[in-house]
Amino acid sequence: MSDSPNNFPPAKKQKLTTNDGAIGVDGDAHEVILSTGNGFPTESEHCVKQPVISTESTVELISTVAEHENTTQNSTLTCKEKQNDGLQLRTDDIQDQSNKIHLGTNVSELDVGITEFLCNHPGISAIIKQRYSDFIVHEVSLTGETIHLTSTELPSEEPEDKVTNDETVSVLDREVQEQLTELATSEDKTRSVEIPAGEDKQMRQNIHKAVKTAFPMFETQTDVRDGQKVIVVNYKKSGGKDSRQSSCPEWPANKSKLPYCRFVLYKENKDTMDVISLMAKFLKVKEGLFQYAGTKDRRAKTSQEITAYKIHPKKLSGLNNVLRNIKLGNFRYVDKPLKLGELKGNHFTIVLRNTVGSDEDLQRGLNSLKSKGFINYFGMQRFGTTSVPTYEIGRALLKGEWADAIDLILCPRTSNGSSERFRHVWSQTKDPLQTLEATDSRCSIERSLLRALQKSPKNFQGAIQALPRNTRMMYVHSYQSLVWNTMVSKRIQTYGLQPVEGDIVLPSHSGQDLRDEEPKKVQPVVLNESNLSLYSIYDIVLPLPGHDIVYPANEVKTWYEMYLSKDGFDINNLQRKNKDYSLPGAYRTMVVRPADLEWRTFLYDDYTIPLALSDLDRLENISEPKSCPGGKLCAVRLSFTLPSSCYATMALREVLKTDTSPSHQITLNVT
Repeated sequence: MSDSPNNFPPAKKQKLTTNDGAIGVDGDAHEVILSTGNGFPTESEHCVKQPVISTESTVELISTVAEHENTTQNSTLTCKEKQNDGLQLRTDDIQDQSNKIHLGTNVSELDVGITEFLCNHPGISAIIKQRYSDFIVHEVSLTGETIHLTSTELPSEEPEDKVTNDETVSVLDREVQEQLTELATSEDKTRSVEIPAGEDKQMRQNIHKAVKTAFPMFETQTDVRDGQKVIVVNYKKSGGKDSRQSSCPEWPANKSKLPYCRFVLYKENKDTMDVISLMAKFLKVKEGLFQYAGTKDRRAKTSQEITAYKIHPKKLSGLNNVLRNIKLGNFRYVDKPLKLGELKGNHFTIVLRNTVGSDEDLQRGLNSLKSKGFINYFGMQRFGTTSVPTYEIGRALLKGEWADAIDLILCPRTSNGSSERFRHVWSQTKDPLQTLEATDSRCSIERSLLRALQKSPKNFQGAIQALPRNTRMMYVHSYQSLVWNTMVSKRIQTYGLQPVEGDIVLPSHSGQDLRDEEPKKVQPVVLNESNLSLYSIYDIVLPLPGHDIVYPANEVKTWYEMYLSKDGFDINNLQRKNKDYSLPGAYRTMVVRPADLEWRTFLYDDYTIPLALSDLDRLENISEPKSCPGGKLCAVRLSFTLPSSCYATMALREVLKTDTSPSHQITLNVT
């Protein structure tokens, strides 16, 4: 029992960290440096690091990272031992993660289930994202359009719903039209116009329709004045379904049926949510007025679509003059907001710098990626970039261990950043007020948590609920991702790259957009002897655990049961009273092939010279990069498209054959 007044668990010493940053959800844009280091895996590592190209089981590394670094020979099991006991040992290792935090070690790919490759070609050495300009991301819409910023001009204010139907307009005589026009231009919004309506019901309906068509800012109602029926025309009142109208009184009256401004957001080295927060701050509106299909990561140049409810394009355009490394454009009026997950994928342009290796190995690796693809692992940024993995927090939330989750969010990391001061105050005092006073404005998540604790020190669940829902979902999705990664590795180790009876696929009409944030309302097809030959490894899906999904009808389901049981979960009882933690589950394709993969090599001397153009570069007519004859360094520029929720770093990992965790890679960048 802790001595602190709030009964929090004792603070845990944290493992070393390499860099801080926001957590990517959809796509890759965090600094990751890849290299083959001193060569390919040693013989004792081959069962883990080499590809699985048959149905034979392979060894899974089960030691902790510290053990692996000290004695590789002792950290592996024979294939027979692994086949018999690998999963149990693997889950024991994950269960001991809190001890690893205490020991100060770092999370590696092995810790999050990333162990396999598709093919056994040699890797090459390279640096990913030496500069954030080496990583360019364009959102791909549901219609397949690659989103680009091509203009910063304001949209036309011409009416979208011009009254062109003479029959409709003729319902209103000239005098009534003049009265309505005068009312529309009047500053007195309390005035009204009365239109004689008569006893003909159809005529009254035509008048109502004509007024609303020609003057959409008005509302109409039938009334009786001096014994005669009239139609009373007033300005629409604020409140009810259109209560947000007053937030933008300058919204064009002829755009009342198009209450959203849709635009392209171009950003450099900033998180999507940070940009939305900045825009809301400068415009003095709530962040909830903005909607997006997916977040794009910080260390990149990215283009994506955003919708804003009744925020005039002129106001949005004005932000181009005050916000650095941000441009808004391609404005247009639309009738519906974007929703999370409404994207087909992302198009990546990535520069691999300081590549070392033979051209033959490079071509083999890239051609293999193009034709065979990669294992669709959740990338390292899914699990956080600080020394506390997000899946630890997610596991605590799913178990209802609210105090533990709070402590994991607030406890010290071992970086030297200025934000560490409040974490040490927390670890020493567990006092919300003292800790809050030590924070700065950048710690928005932690400040929300601490304010809630300050108001109600014993209400741990209430404090967690004070966090933005997207943040809470990020934590629990991280745990789901950990389970999925471990299961797909085990599936490939055991059965190889061929469909087997009991595997599941989704009906072809369900499409490829397998969002892990929302369940797919489809019934999977279970493979059997009669339909096995109809499918390939590219059709096979594995579930993210939940209460509303179908598990494979083979040994794989047992693995899920064992894994979840080790973490204290019952596979048949994953529903929770709180809907946020009652995850329905989803399906994710095991192996993915990138679309439109192309590459080009460059020679260069100066790593600060960009080798790929962004949308802003093209708007400013920057010339296409050229190779430097006689350059001492080599770079490879790749471009490809991935479905939503696929990670570009996992595609590159298949080519480069190395651990992509920042903690392992950061030491390899000596430039």
